[in-house]
Amino acid sequence: MRCNTVSTRANQTRGVLAPPFTLETASAKVRAAEDAWNSRDPERVALAYAPDSVWRNRDTFVRGREEIRAFLSSKWDRELDYRLAKSLWTFDADRIAVRFQYEWHDLDGVWYRSYGNELWAFNSDGVMVRREASINDLSILESDRRFLWDAPGPRPDTHEGIPGVR
Repeated sequence: MRCNTVSTRANQTRGVLAPPFTLETASAKVRAAEDAWNSRDPERVALAYAPDSVWRNRDTFVRGREEIRAFLSSKWDRELDYRLAKSLWTFDADRIAVRFQYEWHDLDGVWYRSYGNELWAFNSDGVMVRREASINDLSILESDRRFLWDAPGPRPDTHEGIPGVR
């Protein structure tokens, strides 16, 4: 994907986080995505993706905003009290890689911490056109939870996020 520099300059003037990314804008893009996902609002989250965006999430393949909305609604119906932290792994002009962890419990009250990596690709307007997510779940005791902020809502700036994998 090539970046349209005229469009990119205009977007950055308006405060849109669009390619080509810098460390600052890639980090801000990751935090914006984390905050959106922590809202647990499928409508809000879906707006970050192109109308024809392509996803792989675990073993599920999703295409387009409508399927993204449906996928997220179903996800958050199953993954209760969801709280997420993302961390920038690397980036280039129009791609970002992140690692993440999130905690949730199922309908039986069993808690999990899910560990994963995502690969993101963006168009020149800063909208994600591709998302690849690999995720593993680990059953945890409720007393082992790390993400205890009020939810839904953003991770507090005072929370360390995921500085190390544990």
